[in-house]
Amino acid sequence: MSLLDPALSGFRQCGRNVRIYSGARIIGAEYITIGDNVIIDDFVLIYARAPTVIGSHVHIASFCSITGGGELIMGDFSGLSSGVRVVTGSDDFLGGGLTNPTIPAEFRKVSRDCVHIGRHAIVGSNAVLLPRSVVGEGCAVGAGSLVNRELAPWGVYVGSPVRRIRERPNEQILAQEAALQSAHPFQCIA
Repeated sequence: MSLLDPALSGFRQCGRNVRIYSGARIIGAEYITIGDNVIIDDFVLIYARAPTVIGSHVHIASFCSITGGGELIMGDFSGLSSGVRVVTGSDDFLGGGLTNPTIPAEFRKVSRDCVHIGRHAIVGSNAVLLPRSVVGEGCAVGAGSLVNRELAPWGVYVGSPVRRIRERPNEQILAQEAALQSAHPFQCIA
């Protein structure tokens, strides 16, 4: 188990108690702000070309990728399970231009946008979040789901594309956050 020293990695800002395993690949660290108490596992790929904010108490599990060149905001206490794909930009697949990065920019039509993952949201294994997706506060997105729109807070969503199947109770989660904050104060950034 080898860790990358975040202080030596050129991040825009990096909080305390951040563990980035040496097998993670981070490109564009100068765009990335990381809060306190964050773990980024081995075999994670983050390719940042726009502001990327990873809040406090966030876990990004192995084999996740964050790509596309658009913005990403991950709220405090959020997490990505193994294999999640966060896509912040994509070529126009409907014929608006030639596709793939080997083509000069003037011949492509690329759409980049923000993906926002709210506080206390959790995204299940192998789910895909497309540009302009918003995973509302407290949402749980099921494994293998496709998110292509805004999800209302505190719901459980599954499927491709996702649909809300039930409520996710927030009282206990928010009470535990308050207890943690009073026992171990930290600075919220997202």
